[in-house]
Amino acid sequence: MKVLMIKDLKNVGKAGEIKEVSDGYGANFIIPQGYGKLLDDKAMGEFKSQQKKLALKEEENKKKAQELVEKLKDIVLVFSAKVGKSGTMIGSVSTKAVIEKLRKDYSISLDKRKFIDKYPLNAFGITKLRIEIYKDIIGVVTVKIVEEKGE
Repeated sequence: MKVLMIKDLKNVGKAGEIKEVSDGYGANFIIPQGYGKLLDDKAMGEFKSQQKKLALKEEENKKKAQELVEKLKDIVLVFSAKVGKSGTMIGSVSTKAVIEKLRKDYSISLDKRKFIDKYPLNAFGITKLRIEIYKDIIGVVTVKIVEEKGE
């Protein structure tokens, strides 16, 4: 029996796939539990229209991600930090702080877990952090850490 998977089912298939399963398994578990439906002309038509919608959405998401990459190129986030006696920076700037500043100052919402460069920033100067915005689309966030002016 061929079924069109509606939801992911471990060891069987993912949503949107067409799988060959035994008649009993398909009729008694997959179809009644809502994991899939019998593959017929109607289901095939629905599947093809769904695939077209997904392809359009995927293209739209990629386009938005590319626009965000271009927007990030022009942004420099400036942080200030205290200077130690030896002239080195005290503390560090986390990726969480970078994300919060992007959201607060530029209304750009990104996920801190998507940073490719995950190390804390603990030196003065300019650092470029790479972040995966969408599948295989990498943006660069420029962070500048300056000395905090004391009394």
